[in-house]
Amino acid sequence: MKQLITAVAAILVSTASFAQFQISASSGYAMSSAGMLTGTTTTTTSTENNYGSYGEGSNFQLRGTYFFNEKFGAEIGVGYLHGADQTINKTSIPGVAEVNAVARARAFGASASMVYNFTNNFYGRIGALIKVGGKTEAVVYNKAFLSEPQYNALGLTSGSYSETNYVEDFHGQFPLGFVAALGYSYDLNEHFALFVEAEYYGISLKRKRF
Repeated sequence: MKQLITAVAAILVSTASFAQFQISASSGYAMSSAGMLTGTTTTTTSTENNYGSYGEGSNFQLRGTYFFNEKFGAEIGVGYLHGADQTINKTSIPGVAEVNAVARARAFGASASMVYNFTNNFYGRIGALIKVGGKTEAVVYNKAFLSEPQYNALGLTSGSYSETNYVEDFHGQFPLGFVAALGYSYDLNEHFALFVEAEYYGISLKRKRF
């Protein structure tokens, strides 16, 4: 399975600056910018496709930036994505089956970027993104009604069913992606600042084969 994660995140961050070195911590929410097919919703009358991104959800980042001069800097960052639920199978057919299956990402990543200050307040960065750990997990509820031969063979009555709940983990191969951002920084004092940032990242994940 190949997953393409593309997301835009609005991030409110705080920064501590020490001469040419800067440390920033951030938290935000990533939204899908190019939804992929994640699954289907099925009823007695229709089947609809579900679209989303496994990159959608809450994220947290810690970054360190070293500035070579007033304009250019290099940045290293680490982060965690707590992905939102994506529907992979939702089936509701009375007397036949009831299924509710969602998948979500739990991923640790790292990035290396170049930073450029357009002004004292506006800046941009661009670089590479990798996933260093984590998983995509599927959480499944399945209620399957027994057919007449099945419930008769088991000595049960009409309307009998089997019910299962389980979690399945999927681990991906080592991926490489792209990250870019534009931001605005507001200095609180000589050492601390607040800034808001719009970030885009895209990364392709392929499941490991065992």
